[in-house]
Amino acid sequence: MPRVTVSTVVEAPAGEVWRLLRDFGRFNAWYDGMPDAVIEGGGPSDRVGAIRRFEVNGQVMAREELLALDDDARSQTYRILESVFPLREYVSRLRVLPVTDGDRSFVQWTADFEADAAEADRLAEMVRDHIYRPGLASLGKRLTGA
Repeated sequence: MPRVTVSTVVEAPAGEVWRLLRDFGRFNAWYDGMPDAVIEGGGPSDRVGAIRRFEVNGQVMAREELLALDDDARSQTYRILESVFPLREYVSRLRVLPVTDGDRSFVQWTADFEADAAEADRLAEMVRDHIYRPGLASLGKRLTGA
């Protein structure tokens, strides 16, 4: 089972970072270039079980379900229900920890998933280099105005 882990230090307090990340329906509030997510059924985006859907030009790119949201631990866990990519049993976790040396935050984004052996390395690289790394870079820029 491939595992992808990407982390960064953001020059902003953990509470501020978490306020931006915790909204499961507002992915594009911190990730530049991502399409708007629609919360299916119109319920609150911070309710466990909420399903967000990403569409591009009318095509569903992904449907994801919020599995856990922990404000005390500043973590969010979700899984992919449907994707244009051949990922199976995909579970991802975002978490924010305070850096005690300064008013900064450590942000970690992980994913575990299953894929065909011939595709596993390519898919792990895609998630790491084309989704998670640019996403965390975008988060840092959004919070610092850089």
